Amino acid sequence: MNIKKVSEIIGLSVDTIRYYERVGVVPPVARDHNGYRDYHINDINWLFLAKSLKTAGLSIESLIEFSNLAQSEDNVTAAQKSLLHEQLDEINVKLDTVRRTKALLEYKIKTFDDHLAKFDSGEMTPDNTEKLWENRHFIDDNHKSH
Repeated sequence: MNIKKVSEIIGLSVDTIRYYERVGVVPPVARDHNGYRDYHINDINWLFLAKSLKTAGLSIESLIEFSNLAQSEDNVTAAQKSLLHEQLDEINVKLDTVRRTKALLEYKIKTFDDHLAKFDSGEMTPDNTEKLWENRHFIDDNHKSH
């Protein structure tokens, strides 16, 4: 399959695909008799994985490390799997942060009009309002106030 078709399938620009191959994010792609890249399913899988991991926040350096491990002649499957576990752990931390922030935004939207009315009536003041940082739904377990 040619690079243009792969670009359409994966949703990466042709330039990005070439860059990923050039810097080693993905293994080298076989070429046809005319010297054009000839993508196979495994190549497209690599590009899809790289795009997904990059979108999730992985660095180009981490992607290159993973690709290098995959191409190593040594038995490095444990190292590859470990790198994937590390990245999954990082993503889970990010997801937890996003979930807490989402909960805070939903709460602020839900209570916005009520809080404004309470401030307008004097029932709530800047000194007698809730302490958002103490709400267990919005804080990281590692940063709870004591």
